[in-house]
Amino acid sequence: MAQAKQGDTVKVHYTGKLDDGTVFDSSIKRDPLQFTISEGRVIPGFEQAVVGMKPGESKTTKIPADKAYGPHREEMVLEVDRNEFPEHLKPKVGEQLQVRQPNGKTIIVTVRDVSEANVKLDANHPLAGKDLTFDIQLIEIV
Repeated sequence: MAQAKQGDTVKVHYTGKLDDGTVFDSSIKRDPLQFTISEGRVIPGFEQAVVGMKPGESKTTKIPADKAYGPHREEMVLEVDRNEFPEHLKPKVGEQLQVRQPNGKTIIVTVRDVSEANVKLDANHPLAGKDLTFDIQLIEIV
């Protein structure tokens, strides 16, 4: 039976968990995730875990932060004066906001702290700095 290799398009079901067992995402109640190995559409550690799997095979793999969403970078956390927010916007801790950068690109940031004077925004991916565990089942090699 064929094994998944670089360049193959695959379909997988997965469940992603944090070290404390919290499930942060799963495809089990959705269509399987389809991607081509080596295109970079999924995190590197996930791609590497699928290489060598056979259709129908399942495995659990731990992916360190550096092979997932990278380290949490403090330079991507900034404090913004409350006066720079539209008056109607009342940011709350944990809320995600879209911010337009000076170059015109839009990024998603997470509100980390709110005071009367400032709002702390974090542009890191929410899973940056975290080791991830995935239960992966290779459904098929397309």
